[in-house]
Amino acid sequence: MTPVEFARALGLPGLIDLHTHFLPPRVMAKVRAQFDAAGPLIGRPWPLHYRDEDDALVDVLRSFGVRRFTALPYAHKPGMAEFLNDWAAGFAERVPEAAVCGTFFPEPGVAAYVASRTADSPHRVEVWKVHVQVGAFDVTDPLLDEAWGIVADAGTPVVLHAGSGPVATEHTGPGPVADLLSRHPRLRLVIAHAGAPEYADFLALAESHERVALDTTMAFTPFFEEMGGAYPADLLPRLRDLGMAGRVHLGSDFPNIPYPYVVQLEALERLGLGEDWLRAVCWDSSAALLG
Repeated sequence: MTPVEFARALGLPGLIDLHTHFLPPRVMAKVRAQFDAAGPLIGRPWPLHYRDEDDALVDVLRSFGVRRFTALPYAHKPGMAEFLNDWAAGFAERVPEAAVCGTFFPEPGVAAYVASRTADSPHRVEVWKVHVQVGAFDVTDPLLDEAWGIVADAGTPVVLHAGSGPVATEHTGPGPVADLLSRHPRLRLVIAHAGAPEYADFLALAESHERVALDTTMAFTPFFEEMGGAYPADLLPRLRDLGMAGRVHLGSDFPNIPYPYVVQLEALERLGLGEDWLRAVCWDSSAALLG
């Protein structure tokens, strides 16, 4: 089965992937070097299946029938976010399928640049990315409070890597996210990797906050299950309900994955949650989220 055949069998016009990565070349080279070296936040060998220049990788996604996707830059030090945001805005200008993406970091001035990229303009951010594991910060850092409020008021989705996979840090886990949502309950968060490995806790957060969702990135695949254990079978009925409510989104982590793209789709199909659920996850929910 190819990704195109998977979508066609569901009667879909293609796929929408809410969790893909495109970065400035020098930044992407450093990311790939971390995967190649099984760096401290990777934790195990991670042989990248896709490795090419941006144009070629975009063509790969097009050949898979992926009709919309993201860049999802993420900052890991002060002064980096706006460089990444400028690059991602330019990428979206060049690639019509790409959503305008941005990131932010706990630093002086963060609220100002988040506000500027939330205002109506051709470069208005459609999807934010925050990665607390790589960024090594707490989502409740006081420097971020005003920025979170701006994002919550705008309703812009934030793909948030806060689960403790693949390697836990002092900043990962559901606790800080629960604290963040107590301050900003209207935040539209998309929890990356379905919150692995704290699946139950992040599922509960999504169930109790109407704007919190999960993405499927790498979850349910044999590779990820080897790292953090299989998704608990007793959670699947609740995952189905959340997906049917429009709050589970297809994500892949392309191109930084150690297996062919179709493996993610096959993993979702094996869950046995039905074609209506697959259609919602792979197209309808993200189409609604991205407008």
